[in-house]
Amino acid sequence: MTVEFPVTNDVFTRDILTVAQLNQSVGQLLERNIPLLWVRGEISNFTQAASGHWYFTLKDSRAAVRTVMFRSRASAVGFVPRAGDQVEVRARVSLYEPRGDYQLQADAMRRAGLGNLYEAFLRLKTQLASEGLFDETAKRAPVALPRAIGVITSLHAAALRDVLSALARRAPQVPVVVYPAPVQGADAAPRLVAQVQQANERQEVDTLLLVRGGGSIEDLWSFNDEALARAVAASAIPIISGVGHETDFTIVDFVADLRAPTPTAAAELACVPRADLLARIDHAAQRLLRGQQRRLDQAAQRLDRAAAQLVSPRRRLAHQAECLNTLRHRLVSAWQGPQGRRVARLGMSVQRLSHATPDTGRARERLAALARRLHQAQERQLATRVARTEAISAHLRALDPQHTLARGYAIVRDADGHILRDAAPLARGQALSLTFAQGGAQVEVLDTHSS
Repeated sequence: MTVEFPVTNDVFTRDILTVAQLNQSVGQLLERNIPLLWVRGEISNFTQAASGHWYFTLKDSRAAVRTVMFRSRASAVGFVPRAGDQVEVRARVSLYEPRGDYQLQADAMRRAGLGNLYEAFLRLKTQLASEGLFDETAKRAPVALPRAIGVITSLHAAALRDVLSALARRAPQVPVVVYPAPVQGADAAPRLVAQVQQANERQEVDTLLLVRGGGSIEDLWSFNDEALARAVAASAIPIISGVGHETDFTIVDFVADLRAPTPTAAAELACVPRADLLARIDHAAQRLLRGQQRRLDQAAQRLDRAAAQLVSPRRRLAHQAECLNTLRHRLVSAWQGPQGRRVARLGMSVQRLSHATPDTGRARERLAALARRLHQAQERQLATRVARTEAISAHLRALDPQHTLARGYAIVRDADGHILRDAAPLARGQALSLTFAQGGAQVEVLDTHSS
């Protein structure tokens, strides 16, 4: 746990410090008094943690210092250092408080002796990134089944042999077009630019491989050329870069549509292996064969069902003749039936109709009787309701307080309006109000007595 501790001139003589306070004070002194600086040395004990942070020792012939470079800074270096590399790091001095070890916190790294080249590399990288040439959304995936693959490299480079071997092994059916250009030297970058443009003008390949083997930063400097980077970004043909080894990074790697760690890997990314294509074709052929067989089986079943439903014309004509003969007999029988049966059926229908005709006279009599009964019931109910209403009215009149007051009674209230029923709580001189059947009066108590 870090303890906040102000550093003053007399702290060390006046207070007893904990180890944590001491380390914190020393760390503050280092950070305040030693500015950001460049340090040159040899890499040793290099470790790249799973978090992406770099831990290594920077040493020379007489001393060594532990150094840490966090992932956010390490990702911008452009290469992964190895043990024995001579580098220059820009760092600030700090103290690792849990162990009391002083260390460097690096925020930039370049190869020793190549400061100017590396600074130029970083400036161009920053400029092109700000222009959007590294934007992942603008990059295109290489064609999965190219009709031809172009290779831009030197005819004498080992990278060309590696690429041709890999393509011959993986996709011997794909033609390869070589666009020769030097990959090192003063005129290498313009020749590489010219070959990229020529490949786009000829439009004879679907994918371009821009490759060369590994080397120092001077050897790879042609691939850090601004004109080449812009030509790669403007190419209508997808470009895969395979420059140097896995730890080498150039500007072309950031601009290309796809970056491969080596030339051989670039060739592997440019095409699908022939064995995979043959396997896909075999799988598709098996699916097609199974589909055809399934369709044939279904057609055979439909044919069998149709054949089972098919009847010969002779049998169909014989069956239709029998049906026609039956219908003819039924028609003759229907026309030649006895007339008496029809007459009897008519008489029965007339009789049933007469029975079904309603008796209107009896219905009228019944309706008149029901009307009389309804009138009598209404009169009885009306008389009952009138009598009940009069009784309720008399009862209400008997309960009316005004009726009681009319018989000589009065309502007595105190000053708060409460009705009084007992003279005991009254006091002499107390004001009361009386309510009569007609009007009211204000009185004063002269005396009280109990009944």
